[in-house]
Amino acid sequence: MMAGAASPPPVAASPRPETADDRVRAIRRPHRKLLRYYFLFSLITGPAFPVVFTILFLRYRTLSYRFDDEGVTMSWGAVFKREISLTYSRIQDIHVQSNAVERWLGLSRLLVQTASGSAKAEMKIEGLLELSAVRNFMYSRMRGARTAVPAAAGALPAPPAGDDAAALASTLREIAREVAAIRSALERGR
Repeated sequence: MMAGAASPPPVAASPRPETADDRVRAIRRPHRKLLRYYFLFSLITGPAFPVVFTILFLRYRTLSYRFDDEGVTMSWGAVFKREISLTYSRIQDIHVQSNAVERWLGLSRLLVQTASGSAKAEMKIEGLLELSAVRNFMYSRMRGARTAVPAAAGALPAPPAGDDAAALASTLREIAREVAAIRSALERGR
């Protein structure tokens, strides 16, 4: 080696590759494209533009998300703070919705529904570009939450993993045996 020549810097260990789940957990704020959408939406309100845009701007500035292993939390509001927290076990369905302007900006909304009996979405997640990753993250947690719930006394066990048709047939046979046992118990009681 020549005198005065610097040795190459040590090679740092490469960090663990970031997974899609890690990227979803890191989401805290909506993308700035949502503010553009709010601006365009406010323009169509005509003379009410200053009021509508101010309200939507405050919503954008205070809107935050948190995705963790138990559920998803969404909060917003400058004057009246609102927060919605849903556990994955309560979520029934997730719908994706977008209009032409949202698609042009690369945005969509996730409408999260629970079994609350209301026809409208319990939570509207908007302003995210990683929509499919968020939806997949939430669906995988929903399924995990449902299989992780302990079976109640007398409840049917979860169908075995494997071929769906075989699992369905096995579950149906077990249901038929239970119904037959109930029927015979009722007939003996008469």
